Amino acid sequence: MKFSKSFIPTLKEVPADAVIPSHILMLRAGMTRMLSAGIYSFLPLGYKMIKKITKIIREEMDAIGGQEFHLPALNPKEIWEQTGRVEAFGDTMFHVKNRDLVLAPTHEEIMTYHVKGEIKSYKELPQIWYQIQTKFRNEARPRSGVIRGRQFLMKDAYSFDTSFENLDKSYQAHYEAYRKIFDRCGIKYFVVGASSGAMGGSKSEEFMVKSDAGEDTVAYCEKCGYAANIEVATSLVEPVKRYEESKEIYEIHTPNVKSIDELCEFLNIDERETAKSRVYIFNDKPFMILMNGNDEVNETKLENYLGGAVRPAHPDELKEITGADAGSIGPIGFSGRIIADNRLKDGNNLYSGANKNDYHIGGIDLKRDVKNIEYADLRTVQKGETCTRCGAELDVFKAIELGHIFKLGTKYSEALGATFLDENGKEKPIVMGSYGIGVERVLACYIEQNYDEKGIIWDERLKPFDIHLLGLNMKKEIVAETAEKIYSELKEKGYDVLFDDRISVQAGVKFNDADLIGVPVHVVVGERGLKEGKIEIKLRRTGERFSVELDNLYEKLKEVVK
Repeated sequence: MKFSKSFIPTLKEVPADAVIPSHILMLRAGMTRMLSAGIYSFLPLGYKMIKKITKIIREEMDAIGGQEFHLPALNPKEIWEQTGRVEAFGDTMFHVKNRDLVLAPTHEEIMTYHVKGEIKSYKELPQIWYQIQTKFRNEARPRSGVIRGRQFLMKDAYSFDTSFENLDKSYQAHYEAYRKIFDRCGIKYFVVGASSGAMGGSKSEEFMVKSDAGEDTVAYCEKCGYAANIEVATSLVEPVKRYEESKEIYEIHTPNVKSIDELCEFLNIDERETAKSRVYIFNDKPFMILMNGNDEVNETKLENYLGGAVRPAHPDELKEITGADAGSIGPIGFSGRIIADNRLKDGNNLYSGANKNDYHIGGIDLKRDVKNIEYADLRTVQKGETCTRCGAELDVFKAIELGHIFKLGTKYSEALGATFLDENGKEKPIVMGSYGIGVERVLACYIEQNYDEKGIIWDERLKPFDIHLLGLNMKKEIVAETAEKIYSELKEKGYDVLFDDRISVQAGVKFNDADLIGVPVHVVVGERGLKEGKIEIKLRRTGERFSVELDNLYEKLKEVVK
């Protein structure tokens, strides 16, 4: 490909709206352009990389028996209503005005709709169906370039089996395929336990990349390799102490005391002696959560425990439900359901709000004073806490989700009536799995891990071209003729070449563009070198340069172009 005939609009300056490296470099290298917040056009160079990634994905999916579909992004709303996911996705789902249609954020429903109409017998199972299709999610705050967009390209696959035992096999096949895909793309990743979220299902794992640009938070143990999304992560923390003698409850006047820290300072107590209370709404009914000290409620864990979406009570609701404002509420006298974090189990001599502004209660014994209290793991793990596997210290950091695999079970087949007849002629629901990869995220994550101050650094596993050929001062006949000859011969030898043949562009600009685009091997044709019969080769990753005799150029390129 000749640069002069190509559309690669590189930028010298960093775009004002770009913050993270992948976003900056994809714009500067002429790979993408933003059309609107969270909506990006892929220009020829960027789309070439997308096609390379999808080729790798297709090869590995086909290798485990996957069959590719192409499904419509525009879906009948009624199919989504049957599974309850119109409500589950809420405002994230795009709706077509004056039509009972939605833009698909994923395709579990549609794949299940098709399997329902076609698969009738156990003899037709298992099946693995996949597609690489545009998805739409109305992200409230799209950010980080293509990492968090409103329109994005996703590989989503679905397995259909006769039993949960066979689902295990399909799930493992996808797990291994994902490792091969990300290995072939040259990405450093790790796998974490995760929540299935709006997808539903049981076992769920995410393939993650550590990055400050990530929208997920991960707990990780370097010693034993334990890794989990913060939505499901656990740690070893000291439970509250149960004293031999329980005090009687008593009311304390605590003027202008709202937070746990203020309460501890006012009463000169440790935060582990407190039970922080919060009120949530579930199925239109209020309930109370109790957390120890400054522990934070993990709402994903809470929703998984309850089996549905929750929301915090609004300030006006809180006063009506408890009789007090936030900072003064507590379990004593609360008539609704109460769920406490495991750390508080059977704790006594605790302090919490009195459900009366500017008052708290001391001496609370959860075993004695709070009837029918429930306990669950509800807390958010913090950095420095103890790993449950090996006892080492946990790290907590941001990460980008590359792929997510779920064991869906029969959630969608039962909702949509997708059944099969087993070998005894008995009707059973098809057992499903769901497996997604964000294609553009793969590209962005590679760049996040492979760049320097000059630009992107591609390696041999994922690269836009094999060689970047630079003709310096193409107005000189000797340079133009030699560079054109090398370009033709490299193409004949099967190399994919980007040839910077621009005539009116200075050498410094060509070098800067070459480093920005980041092809692994640069071949430089200049007048000075040609006078000595030599060509310069540069390795982008190391910056190493060496001159070779023109006659030995192709032999040397065999060594450096792997």
